[in-house]
Amino acid sequence: MSASLDFLVPIFVPGNRPDRFEKAAAAGADAIIVDLEDAVAAEAKDEARAALRCGFSSLPILVRVNGVGTPWHEADMAALPGNGLAAVVVPKAEGGEGFAVLCEASPVPVVALIESARGLADARRIAAMRNVVRIAFGSIDFCADLGCAHSREALLAARNELVLASRLAGLVAPIDGVTTALNDAALISNDARHARDMGFGGKLCVHPRQIDAIRSGFAPDEAEIAWARKVLASGDGAAAVDGGMVDEPVRIRARAILKRAGAEESEI
Repeated sequence: MSASLDFLVPIFVPGNRPDRFEKAAAAGADAIIVDLEDAVAAEAKDEARAALRCGFSSLPILVRVNGVGTPWHEADMAALPGNGLAAVVVPKAEGGEGFAVLCEASPVPVVALIESARGLADARRIAAMRNVVRIAFGSIDFCADLGCAHSREALLAARNELVLASRLAGLVAPIDGVTTALNDAALISNDARHARDMGFGGKLCVHPRQIDAIRSGFAPDEAEIAWARKVLASGDGAAAVDGGMVDEPVRIRARAILKRAGAEESEI
């Protein structure tokens, strides 16, 4: 798996707004997803395809195409830039023949966007398909498909399954869906923290104002960093830290916390 696809905050930019490509790249995200699907009206699809390019940033550039079976899918795939594209994001990913054929033939890695009950049921098969390098959760579309609330309780099982599917296939941790709020930094950060605690490795972003809040939510806080340092200072074998048992699995978690924080074990 390319390290360039292990990103935390990918931001969407409408494919028919090339004037925004550089702005999105300068906003502080880790990757850019040029969107040909939801952000582009049917009458603007041709214009968006014609504007596709990758040279505007050194960040990973992905393209979200329209789904398999839509009137625009084949033209979208044919229009993908030949050089510099990190991956194609395929919405409404499900385990049927159409998606499998796409994965086999794709000239670039595939990020599978799970957005339906069928997609979730097929998630483990999808994660193991050729060229699939990461799973992302289209949580809003998923809720529309199921007719359920876009709430943590309603999505708990789905999120858990996507984390498991990714782990079983040896993929990097999946990307959580968007928070629709643009100006509530506390909510965005809290949603990101919830995703992090469930085992997700990133969160989709739809506006530059969300970027810092997502980063904050995924970053360990001071208490977590202090705990991790105490754990790693406890030596080898079984020990007690702050009244809790410590052994190697606990130390693995502590190392992961310090890695996310950018701290070195030598600092303890």
